Amino acid sequence: QVQLVESGGGLVQPGGSLRLTCTASGFTFSRYTMRWYRQAPGKEREWVAVITNTGDSTNYADSVKGRFIISRDNAKNTAYLQMNSLKPEDTAVYYCKATLITGPLNYWGQGTQVTVSS
Repeated sequence: QVQLVESGGGLVQPGGSLRLTCTASGFTFSRYTMRWYRQAPGKEREWVAVITNTGDSTNYADSVKGRFIISRDNAKNTAYLQMNSLKPEDTAVYYCKATLITGPLNYWGQGTQVTVSS
């Protein structure tokens, strides 16, 4: 059974940090590119960050560049999103997505809520 489970969300003050975790099961994690997306209330889902299947390349949306870091541990079937210097506009449900490197096969997690507020 394929599963992607996000965790690590919560309430944090502006300027604070959180680390999100995306744990995969039921598929060969190392053959998938991993992405993080987020969706704020009343807004469309937007892409946040991407990491290649080997972890040798990453890219970020301009809105999070320099503050967020995406990483992965293929031995643990896990991807991470380290979020620093959080702002109220980072408040959203965060989702991870796995995409097979050889074809258009995608899996999504159920999301984890991040709220940045004082």
